[in-house]
Amino acid sequence: MLSLGLACHAQLLHYGFQADTLTSNLLINMYSKCGNVVYCRAVFDQMHAKSAVSWNTIISAYAVNDAGEALQLFLRMFREGSEMSEYALSSVLCGCASKVLAFECKQLHAFAIKASMELNKFVGTALVDVYAKCRFVDDAFRMFEFMPEKSDVTWSSMMAGFVQNELYEQALKLFRLERRTCEESNMFVISSVISACAATGALMQGKHVHAVVHKSGFEVNRYISSSLVDMYAKCGSIEESYIVFSDAGVKNVVVWNIIISGFSRNGRSLEAIILFEKMQQMSCCPNEITYVSLLSACAHMGLAEEGRKYFVMLKKQHGLSANAFHYACMVDVLGRTGKLEEAKDMIEEMPFEATASMWGSILGCCRVFRNVELGEMAAKKLFEIEPENGGNHVLLSNIYAACGRWDGVASVRELLKKTGAKKERGESWIEVGGEVHRFAVGDRNHDPRMDDVYARPNAMADEMEGISGFEWRMEDELHDVWDTI
Repeated sequence: MLSLGLACHAQLLHYGFQADTLTSNLLINMYSKCGNVVYCRAVFDQMHAKSAVSWNTIISAYAVNDAGEALQLFLRMFREGSEMSEYALSSVLCGCASKVLAFECKQLHAFAIKASMELNKFVGTALVDVYAKCRFVDDAFRMFEFMPEKSDVTWSSMMAGFVQNELYEQALKLFRLERRTCEESNMFVISSVISACAATGALMQGKHVHAVVHKSGFEVNRYISSSLVDMYAKCGSIEESYIVFSDAGVKNVVVWNIIISGFSRNGRSLEAIILFEKMQQMSCCPNEITYVSLLSACAHMGLAEEGRKYFVMLKKQHGLSANAFHYACMVDVLGRTGKLEEAKDMIEEMPFEATASMWGSILGCCRVFRNVELGEMAAKKLFEIEPENGGNHVLLSNIYAACGRWDGVASVRELLKKTGAKKERGESWIEVGGEVHRFAVGDRNHDPRMDDVYARPNAMADEMEGISGFEWRMEDELHDVWDTI
């Protein structure tokens, strides 16, 4: 449509109509929507009289492509004494949000307060969005609560802000508040809250959101249906995930990738491989992400030959380039099947540097197959790549302990003291009564019933000892060097 717009512009120049402010504003708007900022600026600079609409339109055009220039135009507008509007301010705020310009955003917020625009729903929503994207979530929520009037965009911006900053429980609480406050949710809010349910494993709340989706008629939206497939898979309800997948209309490569990945992560590797074959039968071409899930499925099942076949297929049959994720999965496939030397050779022959996940996979497999020499080599590489990760020291210590090398365990303990590396504390969570409860390793202060929680594994151990033929395998016991430091 740009060529047609240029033709119209030529006619306006021919008849001398461009000098009219209204006509120039229409031209700026047209070029802006066609994505041609250069022509926008040319028309704007040639205007003899610029109205508030002129400034709003040119600032909005630059906010999408060049936040710095949008900010400079806003300042020029202010200095020239042009009429300020909430549209110009909200546009420049959105531009700053896209570039995460935190300091400039705070300055603009101060200007909004001074100009008595802070309570305007457009400006307020832009401030919520910009603070969330700059990771000032407390400021974003404070602004959100302060706003007397909230639009659908305000709710979706705050919800997306919580999810983008991994504050999933706050996102779920906000959704419950919105359901009590508003008549219905828009699809952007729904998409964000589904992501929050997936991240926390909140299956019951996810089912509630699914009911809202069904009631609102959003199931036909492919982004929503894809999010539901992903949410059920990540919550461990792979059967529900497959039902939503089957009911989806047109299935693109994204939704195929989600369901294949879901079966793979839930230990249903055979089904993941079958779905991959079915995907090709349905004339849907797999991409790089598809092969990551497929190779991961082969690793979980210990299918080394199938893994090799698919690794070759991605290059020869579908013309894709193997990236670091594919090599990491292939290293895992070989390592889990005991082919540690072949896995090491693959790492050394790769066209790029090995990642921590590759050497980490080798290190983990060395404990299973009692390969101390290769384990030491992998650990040395990991100490260089991520020296602050104390978990690698623990894995090496477990290899020594599994092989009865207690001198090695002691040396790792000393090395850990010298480096000061820290091991990330393990966490898990469970949903009870619609609320997600988090637990950390060694946590005894979470709930008054923690003594009962710890008593249950002991009771299960007693029950197992009563089973005929049961015996403990102490050689696989993990030795955490943190307990002895």
